[in-house]
Amino acid sequence: MKITFNDIRKNEEIASYIKKGNENLGVIGYTDHSTAHTALVGKRAYDILSALGYGEDECVLARIAGYMHDMGNAVNRKNHAEYGAILADRILTGMGMDLEDKIVIVSAIGNHDESTGGAVDAVSAALIIADKTDVRRNRVRVQESSSFDIHDRVNYAVTGNRLETDNEGGRISLYLEVDESICSMYEYFDIFLQRMLMSKRAAEFLGCRFELIVNGVKIL
Repeated sequence: MKITFNDIRKNEEIASYIKKGNENLGVIGYTDHSTAHTALVGKRAYDILSALGYGEDECVLARIAGYMHDMGNAVNRKNHAEYGAILADRILTGMGMDLEDKIVIVSAIGNHDESTGGAVDAVSAALIIADKTDVRRNRVRVQESSSFDIHDRVNYAVTGNRLETDNEGGRISLYLEVDESICSMYEYFDIFLQRMLMSKRAAEFLGCRFELIVNGVKIL
């Protein structure tokens, strides 16, 4: 059975796991991981593959994987990718998704975290890039800057974020506007270097170069 993204978006169990995961992360001081994040990741993953000429079915699988990728935080932040993959397997089985499609999504979710994963196919590569490039001010929950930790400060410093995929030029480019009075580039890379390197490897899996342009200057 073909499951659409709209089917996923309307599923109450998926929404509840994302909501609880985001609440859990809020308690321990992590940035926003609500559907605002997961929907954006899903849309970006779809757009990456679409721009590179992949078929609609594969693009939709990337969007679904992106939307569901952080459900495992409802169980625990540690190993959340693996927990999320297990939850996704059960839920998608219950929805009647085709076996091959389900396995692609489960694999992508299980491989999206930089501590244990990496790109294993086009869907997982697109998910990784879409997830790791979602750095922006409105992911910060804390209102008082005096209470910011380093992750809050780095995200809060990003006032502009644009991801572009150039199939003809073979480039996937992340354009950031960063207020360096809030966060230095050293601090940015201290927090996000592993994520940027993971994005670079994922882009290479898709036959592209990953570029990071900050305040108009190419950094990576």
